[in-house]
Amino acid sequence: MSADPNTRAPDALLELRHGARRVLLAPHIGGAIAAFFDAHESGERHWLRPATPETLAARNPLGMASFPLVPYCNRIRDARFTFDGALIDLSGDGNTFPHALHGNAWRLPWRVDSLTEAHARLTLHHEPSREAAHHWPFAHEAAQDIALDAQSLTVTMSLRNLSDRPMPFGIGHHPYFPRTAGTRVHARVASMWHTTPDPLPTHAGPHPSIDALASPEGMSPDAYDLDNNFTGWARTASIVWPDEHRSITLQAGAPFDFMVIYAPSAFPSLLCVEPVSNVADWINLDLDPASKGGGVLAPGESMSASFTLTPQTA
Repeated sequence: MSADPNTRAPDALLELRHGARRVLLAPHIGGAIAAFFDAHESGERHWLRPATPETLAARNPLGMASFPLVPYCNRIRDARFTFDGALIDLSGDGNTFPHALHGNAWRLPWRVDSLTEAHARLTLHHEPSREAAHHWPFAHEAAQDIALDAQSLTVTMSLRNLSDRPMPFGIGHHPYFPRTAGTRVHARVASMWHTTPDPLPTHAGPHPSIDALASPEGMSPDAYDLDNNFTGWARTASIVWPDEHRSITLQAGAPFDFMVIYAPSAFPSLLCVEPVSNVADWINLDLDPASKGGGVLAPGESMSASFTLTPQTA
């Protein structure tokens, strides 16, 4: 591989490989994973929903296999919050959604800092004076270390506050899984955040999906209309395709203490099971940090979090 991977064509995908396993990365499309699959003579077996040529050409992060959520994740009500006595207004940052959504990293190109056959390090340096269109007023640097081994794909995300004042943060990743009539999701969770139609959180409580997720059969994504945060999860979830005799297990470390399931009835091909550090609109919720997640980095302080995706076949 080239000594300087940034000399490649700006819209080129990066390929990581370990045996038959492959990961395609799109640094120029929000530092996203474009595909994760096994390459066989009979064809490709995809573990995440792959980006299509059309979504790659359009540079649409929402069409990727997974993309990073940083320096905040989920929604922020009306794109505004008060922090450390100051009003932070994100309404002009180019986000076309009604509420600020998922930070700005997924809408910016990332740099390739290192690349080997089975590992890549992507970084993003945000300086408010240079990124005025993205309105997050705190300088920071984010990184993703993406690695393949014989068992798993591991993504380690890190974030460092480069500003001279404390910075609130949230972090996560947004994987899309293949969704079929036979797909089932398994996880153990304590409660689900119910939402307004927006959707923004109203309260945490019981929901039939909780029992379905814990059942031996698992939860069908078709059973409920979900775009919800789940709390008290064991930081592991499995997506199973019984008719295809295969599954993939997501395992996350702290502070990925919350899980989002996105299985909208209006878009029956979409299924996301996301490791995240906080519930939606955490920064505007008057709750103790353990209930809502999120965090604050002091000037110069760093944090990191990892998750793995481990495929299995019968």
